[in-house]
Amino acid sequence: MVAAVDLALPFEGRWLTRNSPADRVPSHGTTLLATSYAIDFVPVDEAGRTAPITLASLLRPEPAARFPGFGRPVLAPARGVVAAVHDAAPDHASFRGLPSVGYALTQRRRARAGWVELAGNHVMIETSDGPVVAVCHLQRGSVRVRLGQEVRPGEELGRCGNSGNSTEPHVHVQAFDRVDVQRATAVPLTFGGGLPRNGEVVDAG
Repeated sequence: MVAAVDLALPFEGRWLTRNSPADRVPSHGTTLLATSYAIDFVPVDEAGRTAPITLASLLRPEPAARFPGFGRPVLAPARGVVAAVHDAAPDHASFRGLPSVGYALTQRRRARAGWVELAGNHVMIETSDGPVVAVCHLQRGSVRVRLGQEVRPGEELGRCGNSGNSTEPHVHVQAFDRVDVQRATAVPLTFGGGLPRNGEVVDAG
């Protein structure tokens, strides 16, 4: 098995863990595009909740700005050099309840369109230890780093958005062995030597 890359949490505040490789691998149900060990973090409020679910939210798409973490800073999880940046994808509506069913039916089309369509706005960091770390679904126009820039853990990369393959504002993190995602092999990751499980709320202060 490939050695894991240990990362800093890419945020401050409280975030809910989803699709954790601590619970299953592949964590997102597929090995495509080196996602075997990917993990998602959903920003939540002080009570550990995302946007309240109402009858309206079960019946129609919701503005991404209604969610508590939309626009929250997203930080570099590792030291390295920025190897790829995308910042032009729109932030679409959020989908829960019945709207999420229709959105799921478009997943195959997005997958055929490739990495950028799925990742949305993102930053890739080629770490000093070798693996490449991708931080995805950032808010359009929020990316603050440029290609070739050296970054350190805790440096702001952008802000939490709802771009790409995302049903509500969150941050997707994955690691792989090369910048070319189509040919990459997934690399396991940990945060401070550990890995939160699905449903665990992480408080980064």
